[in-house]
Amino acid sequence: MKTKISYLILLVTLLASACTSQMTVDDPATGSNAESFTLSSPDVVEGGALPIEYTCDGDSATLPLAWSGAPAETESFALAMSHVPGPGDTHWYWIVYDIPADVGALSRNSAGIGTLGTNSVNEKQEYAPPCSKGPGEKDYTYTVYALSAQPQFSVPASQVNLDVLLAAIQDITLASAELNISYTR
Repeated sequence: MKTKISYLILLVTLLASACTSQMTVDDPATGSNAESFTLSSPDVVEGGALPIEYTCDGDSATLPLAWSGAPAETESFALAMSHVPGPGDTHWYWIVYDIPADVGALSRNSAGIGTLGTNSVNEKQEYAPPCSKGPGEKDYTYTVYALSAQPQFSVPASQVNLDVLLAAIQDITLASAELNISYTR
């Protein structure tokens, strides 16, 4: 009886320990830990307010971004800035793809790195800064994607929108990281 109780106590202790430990799951395809891939900015923290200079009320500048912890198999990166105002409705402001694997940051108003896709504001290949219409705080998400290959498109860059990008990278995304911010006009 004493042995059964000892085993039971050991089992309960192990289960309690497993439940309180932070568990990470390695990606079986890459052997890397997708949770270590992070996206940040020197000008705003996760959940923070987007500084006015990065909106249509300011300089309309692109936010400086940095990422780290990408899987070793990464061949390129893609980046998107989007906003979901309601169910089934997504707006995007910035798409950049074909970012070389050795690049880990984009500076303020970065140019010449990667290929620009379109935005949903004016459908041009450029950054369209948030210009919130209507009352209240709006949430925006920057997402960087670590890719196992360069995305292939059946349309020219002038037609690469968010849906086209996401379809092209669906099977080559190794990991992704987000930076969520808000803006109130």
